[in-house]
Amino acid sequence: MTLWQGRFGGSKQSEALFALTKSLSFDCRLAPDDIACSRAHVLGLERSGLVSHDEAGALLAALAQVEQELAESSFSFMPGDEDVHTAVERRVTEIAGEVGARLHTGRSRNDQVATDLRLFTKRSLGEVGKGVIAFQEVLLTLARDAGDAYLPGYTHLQRAQPVLLAHHLLAHGWALSRDLDRLVATRHRLDISPLGAGALAGSSLPLDPEWVARELGFSGRFENSLDAVSDRDFVAEALFDLALLGTHLSRLGEEVVLWSTEEFGFMHLDDAYATGSSMLPQKKNADIAELARAKTGRLIGHLTGLLTTLKGLPLSYNRDLQEDKEPLFDALDQVERTLEALGGLLLSATFDTQAMARAADAPTLAATDLAEWLVQKGMPFRRAHELVGALVRDSVQRRVPLPELVAAHPSLGADAVALLEPGVAVTRRTTPGGAGPEPVAAQLEHFASVVRADAERLGLARAQGQWH
Repeated sequence: MTLWQGRFGGSKQSEALFALTKSLSFDCRLAPDDIACSRAHVLGLERSGLVSHDEAGALLAALAQVEQELAESSFSFMPGDEDVHTAVERRVTEIAGEVGARLHTGRSRNDQVATDLRLFTKRSLGEVGKGVIAFQEVLLTLARDAGDAYLPGYTHLQRAQPVLLAHHLLAHGWALSRDLDRLVATRHRLDISPLGAGALAGSSLPLDPEWVARELGFSGRFENSLDAVSDRDFVAEALFDLALLGTHLSRLGEEVVLWSTEEFGFMHLDDAYATGSSMLPQKKNADIAELARAKTGRLIGHLTGLLTTLKGLPLSYNRDLQEDKEPLFDALDQVERTLEALGGLLLSATFDTQAMARAADAPTLAATDLAEWLVQKGMPFRRAHELVGALVRDSVQRRVPLPELVAAHPSLGADAVALLEPGVAVTRRTTPGGAGPEPVAAQLEHFASVVRADAERLGLARAQGQWH
């Protein structure tokens, strides 16, 4: 069965055409949204007087049966079902008889598909948002449990200054907050119903797209029918949001890979979230973190692929737009799986805070503190920077401990040497948003409130006291 067979003669559709154009293998995922879309459409047809009450009842009963069959996996897809929309309409007609031919009154697959996909994307981005919240909760738990543990902060992958472990973990949490903002904003922009736009120009029938939009839970209806059926901005935006979210997860994954090596030794993975080697008995590999990196290339590819598809399309609908679904479906799946797996890895891992402290307690990591101490004594920063840099160079070249050189320098002395003691430098970061104990304590509370507010935005219930 095709939805356009009346225009064509008796020639059988070529197998090559059907093989290239069929989309049932992946768009069957839209079945619940197609049922919802058709149900609202039938109610709209009844309200407009285009189908009788009894006809609407028969159509709605048939849709309910199809919905149940799909839910129970008893729905039989047929070889001629080109896509999920064809399959649903075919089955509705089998159940309802002749009245089934009225289901498609006043609509095209163009506005039907666009509506289904918006419903799906709106719901799915909400699910990803919940996954982001859950991941942020993991980071929040780990940051609170970290206490006063500290490690080197890095620039250019070179040790720079000591930072609290909580501060480092929360850095990833704030990136995820921006990801969540983007997901919410994309959901807001896509919350428009295309149903009623028809193939491209609307309809001569007395449809009420605004009423149907409300029935489907959209915030409004389309303003331009050409735009409504051809717009896939929301898919491109969703793919960008997912690609950037994946990029942030990839960055965290890279740190897990580094930290869990013997060279760093900052983290030990739980057996349940690590893999071994088929040849090397001693190996314990951070495959989850590695795949978090790799999946991001896939996500970026989906985004660039869709943008390339969209860039040369004239208005309005073109079959090219069939290529919007597989990248979106896969991107959603990969991100949700990565969030869950990487969150479990982090929550079950053990941090070696002694190894972190040893790496962070090298006197050279307090070099900036020495320069700032001199600034507080009245020396211009550029001169202080030069003085301390020269001492570090002298220490490295002559292999003399830096504290000895600091103690002997007339502008520094014993008071300055105290800044080089283990654990001192990290306590001196006092500015808001900084890596020291006081600003991090404030940051923890602020981050918890942001996660709580984001959870409320997504309608997530939280137990009393969980956020405190």
